[in-house]
Amino acid sequence: MGCACSIHFYAHDELEAENVYKAVFAEVDRLDRYYTNYSSTSFTAEINKSAGDKSGILVDSETAILLDYAQQCTSMSDGLFDITAGALRYAWDFESNNPTLPSKDKLKKLLKTVGWDKVEWKKPKFILPKKGMMIDFGGVVKEYAADAAAKICHSMGIHHGVIDMSGDIKIIGPHIDGRPWLIGVRHPREEGKEMAFIELGEGALATSGDYEKSIKIAGKNYSHILNPKTGWPVEGISSVTAVAEFCLVAGSLTTISCLKGPREGVEWLNSLGFPYFCADEGGNSIGSKCFKISQSSKFCFPQGAACL
Repeated sequence: MGCACSIHFYAHDELEAENVYKAVFAEVDRLDRYYTNYSSTSFTAEINKSAGDKSGILVDSETAILLDYAQQCTSMSDGLFDITAGALRYAWDFESNNPTLPSKDKLKKLLKTVGWDKVEWKKPKFILPKKGMMIDFGGVVKEYAADAAAKICHSMGIHHGVIDMSGDIKIIGPHIDGRPWLIGVRHPREEGKEMAFIELGEGALATSGDYEKSIKIAGKNYSHILNPKTGWPVEGISSVTAVAEFCLVAGSLTTISCLKGPREGVEWLNSLGFPYFCADEGGNSIGSKCFKISQSSKFCFPQGAACL
């Protein structure tokens, strides 16, 4: 998944814990290998290799579910959430030690290959009609994997725990004594400081921002979240966290709100009613629902709370 992942859960004994861990690891590893954009042997790579072939490619039922979901997200975000924006990675190198801004000509050329309205999707056939088109499941698979991991745990009799996919969190169930998990929201500009927290005994939480994966050019920070209509990184929001029943949904809420920008993003989240916390480019709170805000310079968890 390209990030640190962990699972915390209560088991009856060490053998059960090891078996559950192995099963969860195997499932997450399967999804990573199958959908990664960083391997020539993944199914995502196979889909992208089919670009330009009018006959398209047949997809399995799990991939069909993800494509259907991505289509819904594109519709509800007015085209801002778009998994066909994969080609834009050729304009922005977030792994480079010496990154540079892409030229207008390069972005213009790549944008011609972006747009869900260009694809043809009718189960089980998916068609990328133009050569150079690419999809990227990066905005959905990590969250989907968190939900899948929790499902594995429940199937093996584990009902108390939490899965953390580098800030994309799915609650398996509360602590064994019924206490909820206390989850802090990291300050995007101050290392080691938490801005807010929320207690969850069920559901999921996801965070999007410009601090974990970004590049700095001429002193300016550029987020890895790219607007598929302009080809440029989003601005105005440094961090947004949302809570939903499923991690997949929570992740979509945070990504779409980042793409909408600080004013529209906060208004959109408020209209939906999901718990959320949002910070502007400077790391200042600009909107919150159901989260408790930290007022101190150093965040302190309430007495008796269990931190993740």
